[in-house]
Amino acid sequence: MSTTDPLDRLVNLRDLGGQPIGDGAMTRPGVVYRSDAPHRGDREPEGMPSWPPAVVVDLRDSWETEGEEHPLSGVAEVRSIPLLEDLRHADVEVDDSAHDLTKLYQSIVQGAAKKLVEVFRTVLEADGPALIHCAAGKDRTGVSAAMLLSAAGVRDDAIVADYAVTDQNMFKVLQRLDAAPVLPPGVDEEQVRELMSTPTEAIESVLATFARYEDRAAGWLRAHGAAEDELTRWRQKFAGGA
Repeated sequence: MSTTDPLDRLVNLRDLGGQPIGDGAMTRPGVVYRSDAPHRGDREPEGMPSWPPAVVVDLRDSWETEGEEHPLSGVAEVRSIPLLEDLRHADVEVDDSAHDLTKLYQSIVQGAAKKLVEVFRTVLEADGPALIHCAAGKDRTGVSAAMLLSAAGVRDDAIVADYAVTDQNMFKVLQRLDAAPVLPPGVDEEQVRELMSTPTEAIESVLATFARYEDRAAGWLRAHGAAEDELTRWRQKFAGGA
């Protein structure tokens, strides 16, 4: 790729620091990043507090990686936690009338709880920034990011707003995945983005599930095996103990 190619870097990358917790408190920058899948030869991203990450959590299934070495394996510890693997065998209760993404997200929360706890623990124990990603950095990454943010006490509206940021990046994400449509004459990227927008009801359904527990995602994590000291350490690490 040319060094001037806008697709030779992560296009759906952001730091989850700076999210509001309450009373003016914010999550700490440089703790956890979220993104689309890194490619070999990507340029170093701009604006990150620290790069490369210390730990990479790859949420993709094995068929997506085809046994290839992760592009960041030489500079970071890479942990594979395939969130969608074996979901078809899970006992999941989902409203048939729900949006397809809502069904998918509920399947992850209900059918991959142990793996989400593993994501939480991996990020918690990272000695430096942790990067979580799937292919597009939207669905599996979105659910994982919502869990981590909610467990730190971030407001639901801010979590939904972070999730929606991916809408702005989806066209370039699809280009990086070689899945973007060819734009016909008179149609621009903004118009295509509207067609590929992500419904917030999907991530809101995840937050509604967390809301059934005391302390929201922290309570959900507690109910699925996370220890109280782990939750306390997460708040201290990501939210300064708020």
